[in-house]
Amino acid sequence: MSEHSGKTYRPWEPERYQHEAQSPAAKLPEGDLVFFLLDTVRRLDLSRFYAPYEQETRGAPPFDPAMMVCLLLYAYCVGVFSSRKIALACERNLAFIAIVGQERPDFRTISDFRTLHLEAFKDVFVHVVRLAGEAGLVRLGNVATDGTKMQGNASRHKAMSYGYMKKEVERLREEIEALVTQAYPQDEADEAALGSRRGDELPAELARREERLTKIDAAMRRLEAQAKAEAQAERQRRAEAAAERARSGQTRRGKASQPVVETPDDKAQSNLTDPELPIMRTNNQGWEYCGNAQASVDATCQIILACDVTDASNDKQQAEPVAQATLATLAQAGMERPKDESGKAPAIPATLDNGYYSEAAAQALEDLGFDPSRATGRQKHHTPEAVASDAPATAKERMAAKVRAPEGKALDARRKVIVEPVFGQIKEARGFRRFLLRGLAKLRGEWRLVCLTHNLLKLWRYGSAPSAA
Repeated sequence: MSEHSGKTYRPWEPERYQHEAQSPAAKLPEGDLVFFLLDTVRRLDLSRFYAPYEQETRGAPPFDPAMMVCLLLYAYCVGVFSSRKIALACERNLAFIAIVGQERPDFRTISDFRTLHLEAFKDVFVHVVRLAGEAGLVRLGNVATDGTKMQGNASRHKAMSYGYMKKEVERLREEIEALVTQAYPQDEADEAALGSRRGDELPAELARREERLTKIDAAMRRLEAQAKAEAQAERQRRAEAAAERARSGQTRRGKASQPVVETPDDKAQSNLTDPELPIMRTNNQGWEYCGNAQASVDATCQIILACDVTDASNDKQQAEPVAQATLATLAQAGMERPKDESGKAPAIPATLDNGYYSEAAAQALEDLGFDPSRATGRQKHHTPEAVASDAPATAKERMAAKVRAPEGKALDARRKVIVEPVFGQIKEARGFRRFLLRGLAKLRGEWRLVCLTHNLLKLWRYGSAPSAA
């Protein structure tokens, strides 16, 4: 049995597994990913993974958390995300056997460990970024940010519109009232027929309807809160537009705006399987319940510096939070910004697409120490570029002038080959196209695990690449 701070765990001896007859080490290449991860896990601080078990005295000794961490990291690296498939691979795949040996966890153990320790993987993410920095894979010459829609674990068939919810709530309340009215004579009849035996068919029907009523009522409250938030945002947008017209002396064109409504539209929907996910428009696939997965990527070797999942369908409000998360990761990893000849740390170049643009976001990034570069709108094909004014007056005009300059064009062109291939590597090469977990907090943890293993693959590949002659 292995021990950690006095707690006994099931034995984990990967060195012994490698030297057994028909061992993985004899069959797998010397520089295989699994051996890289076995070495890397030993360098990680896993105290947060051990902490929940240290005071637990009940039951059999648990699996060594270091082994479980290594197993999950390897599985996500090679595109095996389902706990059942991971458990099956532990019986049939040499690389998985090199990690677990004969002590093979079942799928529930793997699933429970992942769910319990999602937050603990934050420390592992930071540690891997630190290793990447020490290896020279992070230089902060251009940090590109983008988002991608990732389908959630929620079916469109489990969604309900606000208008239908109101009808369903009324129907359920009528049925509950009818069941309660029937309960009293039913209880008397059951007592006479069953005596001391249970006869709870009617209460079960009542409980089922009450549970459904509670879910629908909660979904209605969420839609109402969302409608109020959207109404407030629309009022703010109109106020900003009016202020801009007043500043520039322009007059408002078009029809008068409709009054802002704070109640949900009858067609507004909420999903009862994962109510925290909104329905979003996806590329070539219509509409799905998705999370908006964000990533901030360094240009040198495509190391992800920060990641998040939001329920916002666009990226307009995500520039500042992702920038703050990037700085937090760098600080926790002990990585300093590169300095110029005078010893000062210049602003970090940051490239984003036009979906992130707002004057407030541009100013926020500058205040955080970034030098943002992004298009202020879509440039239509085969149309001449707008002529830059001699003295840009607004933040939007200054940003547009920066992107039109040759240096700005070159910097913005690099964004597409920095961050967008990362999503391709995750979705196409590894096959992670939808979340397995439910709830926004768990989605953030699962996306962090995906991004963490992306960075580990970069470390392994650059470390395994032959040096130039």
